[in-house]
Amino acid sequence: MNKYTGWTRAELVELADRSLLALRPWATPGHARFDLPGAAGQSGPIVDGLEAFARSFLAVGFRLSAADSDPHDHASWYAHGLIAGTDRAGAAERGGGADRTGRAELGARAERWPSLVDTPQARVEAAAIAIGLHESRRWIWDALPSSAQERIVEWLAGSVGAWYPESNWQWFHNVTHAFLRSVGGPHDQAKVDEYLEYLDSCYLDEGWYTDGRGGNVDWYAGFVMQLFSLWYCRMSGDHERQLRYAARLKAYVASAADLFGADGAPLYQGRSLVYRHAVVGALWTAAVFDASPLPPGRLRRTCLGAIKYFVDRGAYDEHGLLSQGWHDRFEPMRQSYSGPGSPYWASLGLAGLVLPESHPVWTEPEEPAPIDVGDHVHAIRPIGWIVSGTASDGIVRVTNHRAETPDGENQLYSRFAYSTVTAPVPLPSGAADQAVDNQVAVIDTHGRWSQRPHIKLQVINTHRAESQHVATFAKPSEPGPTLTCVSLVRGAVEVRAVRVEPGGSCVALVVSGYAVPRRPAPGARVGLVSGVTALTGGGRTGHSVHLLASPFGAELEVPWCRFDSPAADQWYVVAVCLGGSTPTWPIFDADQAKVCWPDGSVDEL
Repeated sequence: MNKYTGWTRAELVELADRSLLALRPWATPGHARFDLPGAAGQSGPIVDGLEAFARSFLAVGFRLSAADSDPHDHASWYAHGLIAGTDRAGAAERGGGADRTGRAELGARAERWPSLVDTPQARVEAAAIAIGLHESRRWIWDALPSSAQERIVEWLAGSVGAWYPESNWQWFHNVTHAFLRSVGGPHDQAKVDEYLEYLDSCYLDEGWYTDGRGGNVDWYAGFVMQLFSLWYCRMSGDHERQLRYAARLKAYVASAADLFGADGAPLYQGRSLVYRHAVVGALWTAAVFDASPLPPGRLRRTCLGAIKYFVDRGAYDEHGLLSQGWHDRFEPMRQSYSGPGSPYWASLGLAGLVLPESHPVWTEPEEPAPIDVGDHVHAIRPIGWIVSGTASDGIVRVTNHRAETPDGENQLYSRFAYSTVTAPVPLPSGAADQAVDNQVAVIDTHGRWSQRPHIKLQVINTHRAESQHVATFAKPSEPGPTLTCVSLVRGAVEVRAVRVEPGGSCVALVVSGYAVPRRPAPGARVGLVSGVTALTGGGRTGHSVHLLASPFGAELEVPWCRFDSPAADQWYVVAVCLGGSTPTWPIFDADQAKVCWPDGSVDEL
């Protein structure tokens, strides 16, 4: 029944209950905040406490939606928090004490939540509360006195007229207004419609969105753009729009479901990765809205596999709290907006609990993912990725030929490749003889290494992609030569060919591979082989070791190949691998510009 994960719906319910109960010792007296240990986010500890409440309340909504009992009384606990958080008088008179971190007890101040008018981050948390209220309506909202309902509506109504940036945040506005409309509260349908139009403009194709028009692509395509769009329809009864969004979600799941390794690990790429199993929220949503292209058992295998991956590797700390990190705590993953409650967006990964025990996603036997039974290579055309999974090692890799990072190289978006078992070196570019991972970079006469903030996709098919980028130098910022890059991918090997276009000059061209820690962290893959070899003459290979750490370990070793004084209009070709063993390398026929693979197949460059 559960050959791959060993988990059922019961294990997911138990995880939800256990994680919610672990938060209670950190609650303020009225339950309106959880003041968790750890460094505050940029909005301050009061907002951090609201964030922990709101995002965990989202889990409560999913947990209670299809439940026939509430043995841990989540409904009553969170109802008290909703009342305290929206109490006009506040709770200063209720006193305090000292919190678990030794700081002055924040609960001694008013527990009333910051207003949406004055606090932008509260607009995000309001959306989580809105969905939580919608899903737990018969447990919480319907049982609240009218005075409490009025105060909650008043707080949520701060969204009316508030500014939301041109990004996934506009979905937070829209689901908040969908709930307000459903309970007869104030809402701005004209602004909702304006935001719906903008969010549609962020849609690329084949299910993928950018986070903002022309922006980057990452897991937010599922975190918010897919999940929240369908939940907006669920809350507003917009059935016509739901059909359109469901079709997009179906296409998204068809490709996103292949971005998980055989061990359940999601692709490590993009920002906000401390949200961990939030990455499967959109997959569950496909089952909720009958929009899954996958058999129910296959979808459950992928979703529960990802959740179990994190649970088994210490995502929940000694207090049962979600930490800042990937496996266990890894503070360098914190971003400026991340507070101790931020990781509880992982609640999105519990969305499948709205499906009752009788749903096929829970009753059908688990089915294997493609990587469980064989190798697969395919392109996700709108976002310029080639995805390669290999059954022998269970690793998924992505070759990246599209990005827009206007402020310079961003290791989470601009690298040439990503995987489910490695993370990029946390540096923008190489220096001296120290190459960072997965770059195609030129070095100028000043010793500066180029970056690739803008990658323009040219052509992509099943296993071949071509792009161009202007090699950009920082400090001071100035453009260098244009580089044309071609990738040919088969199995664990990528052939990476580079041509320096006329009009620019450089001292050297460097092509690097994946960063593998010499000292793997607990739970990380061991025995990884990362290699680069030259397929055209004149290439010198070597390794750089960065005395830095990633969530996968420390002392990050990067293989590279260097070509000195590269000529214009000439192909420089290397092969890059990441896997469990050293592969048999392909051969490049320079006269015919063809790659000859060990299995006898041939690709034209």
